[in-house]
Amino acid sequence: MKIMISQPMRGKTNEQIKQERETVVKQLEAEGHVVIDTVFDTVPKGVNEAIYYLSKSIELLGQADGVVFMPGWNTARGCIIEHQVATSYNKFIKYL
Repeated sequence: MKIMISQPMRGKTNEQIKQERETVVKQLEAEGHVVIDTVFDTVPKGVNEAIYYLSKSIELLGQADGVVFMPGWNTARGCIIEHQVATSYNKFIKYL
C-alpha cells in the first residue's frame, strides 16, 4: 500500500519532523509499503504557509491507500483536516 504519515508539524524543523517519523517509515517500508513523503522544503512567496502545506498533503492523500496518524494528531489542525478527508474517502487508517 501507499501510506501517508500525518503528524503535528507546527513549530518543528523539517529535521525534527523527519527524525520523529524515522522509525515509522522504516517499519512501514519493512512491511512492504511505500511511504509518501509529505515533508516539504519550500513554499512560494506570498502564500499562507500552513494552508499551502495542507493543500499539498491533501493532494498526496489522494494518491495514498491509507494514512498513519502519529501521536498528537487529534490536537493539530492540519492533521484533523487530513483525518476528515481520510475518513470521508474510506482510506485505511492506523493510529499510533
